[in-house]
Amino acid sequence: MQRFCKLASSSIHGIVNKTSSSSLQEAATATPGNFLKWGSLGFVRTSKFASGFSPFEVKPLNSIMDVERAKYKTPEDLATIWDDFHLGRGHIGATMKANMYKLFEQRAIDCQYYVIPLWRGNGYTTMFSQVKIPHIIFTGLEDYKARGTQASPYITVTHYTEFADTKDLVLVRGDVVFTSKLTDEEAKVLLETTQSFYLNDVRYKLVERFNKQTQDFEFKDVLQALNMPSM
Repeated sequence: MQRFCKLASSSIHGIVNKTSSSSLQEAATATPGNFLKWGSLGFVRTSKFASGFSPFEVKPLNSIMDVERAKYKTPEDLATIWDDFHLGRGHIGATMKANMYKLFEQRAIDCQYYVIPLWRGNGYTTMFSQVKIPHIIFTGLEDYKARGTQASPYITVTHYTEFADTKDLVLVRGDVVFTSKLTDEEAKVLLETTQSFYLNDVRYKLVERFNKQTQDFEFKDVLQALNMPSM
């Protein structure tokens, strides 16, 4: 069980009182990507990809793919192959431009924590995130409220910078730890939404407020930024 650094309890309790949760969706099976493409880079895929992942122990990129072969791929081909490979229950894959990752890293070091509403059916559930470069860790806000630093992650995200200098590409991998609590599609939305709050100048002001001016933070501003109704 991974541990989250503590955030001021007043901030957490204030947010919980302004959010609501809906029932969990059933796990969905995604369509597998192109196995031939994966093979061209020597990807290693097993049936245990969602169990026992430790976000603070970096899973080496060369344990997932053949890094030497990847050096000969164009950035576009590499991004496509990476994304396709991670289609399937328990994984998500994404890529970032190197300059965007540097901005994300800079801002995340300064502001580690945030809250993201995830829409489900007729309402939303709220997720709590901690960025611990090169990782992002997500858990349910209700779980964090109940268990504090002992809350288990729902999904862990790792950024790989091996091709940042040569291909202007950072590979992003998400491992869904609890597939019963989060679908692949929800995990992808969660990651993309979190990135948008750190990379968009206007939205990032809310992240700063949450981390540095807790007393002025209003969760309704997050909902408004995402065009979600207040519950």
